[in-house]
Amino acid sequence: MIDRRSLLAGTGAAIAASILQPASPAWAAASALKFGRPTSFSFEELTQEMQRTATRPFVADHSLPQAVLERIDYDALGRIHFRPDDALFRDGPGQFPVTFFHLGKFSRTPVRMYVLASAADRSVAREILYDPRYFNMPADSPARELPANAGFAGFRFQESRLASSGKPDWRTNDWAAFLGASYFRAIGELYQYGLSARGIAIDVATADRPEEFPSFTRFYFVPPAEGDAVTVYAALEGPSLTGAYRFALQRQKGVLMEIEARLFLRRDVQRLGVAPLTSMYWFSETAKPTAIDWRPEVHDSDGLALWTGTGEHIWRPLNCPAHAAVSAFIDSKPRGFGLLQRDRVFDHYLDGVRYDRRPSLWVEPLDDWGEGSVQLVEFATDDETHDNIVAMWVPKAAARAGASLRMRYRLYWNADEPHPTKLARCVATRLGRGGEPGQAHPQNSHRFVVEFLGGPLARLPSGTRPQAVLHAASGNFVNVLTEALPDNIPGHWRAQFDFKPTAEQTVDIRLFLQDGSETLSETWLYQFHPV
Repeated sequence: MIDRRSLLAGTGAAIAASILQPASPAWAAASALKFGRPTSFSFEELTQEMQRTATRPFVADHSLPQAVLERIDYDALGRIHFRPDDALFRDGPGQFPVTFFHLGKFSRTPVRMYVLASAADRSVAREILYDPRYFNMPADSPARELPANAGFAGFRFQESRLASSGKPDWRTNDWAAFLGASYFRAIGELYQYGLSARGIAIDVATADRPEEFPSFTRFYFVPPAEGDAVTVYAALEGPSLTGAYRFALQRQKGVLMEIEARLFLRRDVQRLGVAPLTSMYWFSETAKPTAIDWRPEVHDSDGLALWTGTGEHIWRPLNCPAHAAVSAFIDSKPRGFGLLQRDRVFDHYLDGVRYDRRPSLWVEPLDDWGEGSVQLVEFATDDETHDNIVAMWVPKAAARAGASLRMRYRLYWNADEPHPTKLARCVATRLGRGGEPGQAHPQNSHRFVVEFLGGPLARLPSGTRPQAVLHAASGNFVNVLTEALPDNIPGHWRAQFDFKPTAEQTVDIRLFLQDGSETLSETWLYQFHPV
């Protein structure tokens, strides 16, 4: 579980600047950024380098004075701001300026930034050399004690939007950010940050070893051309693996990222999580302890959506369990999965941080991922500042030292999933005591009310009542009924049932609506934890 608040000098041999030094483009001339010596670069060269690196033991970078970084705490970082006039690609044709985050207590690993250019049909990389003058900071800031070319913590892409003055301004508007280990995030179409993605997840919630957080240690920026796309390459290093990454980012209605990851294992990994998503779920309308918080709901995501290789659409509401819980959804050739924020009603949150606008994040494989499982890890939390939800693809094949993987996928940062089902979708899950009003409530009986909306439910003939199809490995269902909600919204139905467990163990409950042999809704899954 990560606290969200704390969240190679270049490849190839050095080449004579007189031969490969390209003419300075306009975006470089307009900036005060300093650049290092040119080196050759290609994605293949980076891949080969990271493959060689994986044959050697991992050595953490502790080259910077740790005592100084410790003093660059949350408050000190809040007073350090990158100067917009020094943004990379500030005046470039793609209109995607890049600004940089400063190192500090919560981001101690120096990240090297490079910009690419072409000369004589060869790619050339030049490091962007750190200088404290790129940042506005107090005269007594401990950041001034860092050595020359200390490196950066991360970066973000900016974009122009209309400011209060009525004029376009990019200086305070960003749409994607890479900061901390291999974490990155983007805004959706509702202009709000929320959950994060990672380059890779290593041993999340394993019994006998701690989770590992490899880091992106280098980024290479391709100067953007006219249009809405930009390309970034990255090097990943950690104790268990290395990797070479290619990110193609597009600023559309939301944000689309096409990712290629080439991974090389240094040692065995128990749980290798590909395309991992990280979010926060504290409580919602499903279940909320009395007076725990003044708000009705607090979460960045409210459910895991799955589109399986067989074509089934599944909705799994999130939990905040008392202890860490892992759910595995076995699949072959998955079509996609994601952590979504389906509840978009502000009055359901009442919070100025706008949980109703948090993006949904969908993973779409671009290759045949074969056999494996989408795994959902849910940790306990009692505060919204902790990310306690992880969703990822875990290949069935064991992750052994010396193995390599190549994975390609898309990430959609939108308000909704990009390929929604045509069936009715689950829009709410509510849980309470079982039994009937005015009568004694049965011991250990739990009432579920699950709401579905749209799809074939909106086209049901008058007088037709859908059937609730329920299944659980253990336990009994009673008082099962379906009814249309009296809100005059077409296709808004709920299924209601009481569930009485027969064993003191976690059980998965499965539900969908049908009319005769016709399936009307996606499949609702709920992991019930005995009290």
